Amino acid sequence: MRDPYSVLGVAKSANEGDIKKAFRKLAKKYHPDQNKDDPGAQQRFAEVNQAYEIIGDKDKRGQFDRGEIDAEGKPKFQSRGFEGFSGFEDFGAAGGNRGFRSSGGAGAGAGAGGFDDILNDILGGFGGRGKRGGPGQGASGFAGAGGAHARRPSAVKGKNADLIAAVSLEDIINSGKAQVTLPSGKTVNVTLPKGVVEGEKIRLKGQGHPGEQGGAAGDAMIEVRFRTHKLFEVKGSDLHLDLPVALYEAILGAKIRTPTLSGAVNLTIPANSSSGKTMRLKGKGLPTKNGGHGDLLVKLQIMLPPHGDDELDTLMKAWKEITPYRVRGAEFD
Repeated sequence: MRDPYSVLGVAKSANEGDIKKAFRKLAKKYHPDQNKDDPGAQQRFAEVNQAYEIIGDKDKRGQFDRGEIDAEGKPKFQSRGFEGFSGFEDFGAAGGNRGFRSSGGAGAGAGAGGFDDILNDILGGFGGRGKRGGPGQGASGFAGAGGAHARRPSAVKGKNADLIAAVSLEDIINSGKAQVTLPSGKTVNVTLPKGVVEGEKIRLKGQGHPGEQGGAAGDAMIEVRFRTHKLFEVKGSDLHLDLPVALYEAILGAKIRTPTLSGAVNLTIPANSSSGKTMRLKGKGLPTKNGGHGDLLVKLQIMLPPHGDDELDTLMKAWKEITPYRVRGAEFD
């Protein structure tokens, strides 16, 4: 057994508070229930327990510092008697029972009660406290310390459930809710945060997988995914829409019925509009975190007739001869 001060990592001049703090930290670090994949954890934990048994008890610490007991609490050889005994008396006395007197006495395990309380306090559900069967049994309850170890099952919190809520853009604008099915099989409507964005996660506490041995259930972690829309493309809080425009609408101008998430509007197309021209409908996008709305950006796409047209061909040939115009800059030359 190493020097208990070294085991706990404290100086010999450390006060009771420093020793208790060091023990709490190491006991929590090396507890076997927290280190199930580390076969050496139990040995280190038992070593920490034994060290605190010695210097965590005021009387035993004094005995250790004076060299009366070793790091395991066993009495050392003294000049007045044999190792483990405080003295020697003649066997010939009248009582016939006089002889060696153990220096350990009834107080050999006196510091363990405080140790048990501390261990139970900081580790809680990690494991049960061993019943003390006598001075030889450490509070850790491990076989190396002697005595039986009564353990109660540790309460284990359930795992979080990772779920996906697929929401439509209309749901975001109108109901503001998404429907998800929990691990329990129950289907619930989840309120979407204001200004929700793609990939944002919503936590439902206690709605995840159930715990074990009476442990609390985990949480449901719901990731919001936007369903692909047949018309709109989402970019931040803005929506983008490609609006088909007839050739004559682009040349002459027109009012075109244009869909939005909150209902259709009539969009005025200026005369002589080119394909690719983008027009902005303010406030027709998705809700934002600050309570406003993004915009709907409408991009004009000029569409020619689906079939050839002789009159259009004749017109375009004449137009080409009479009113030619340049659409590409010098960088295309």
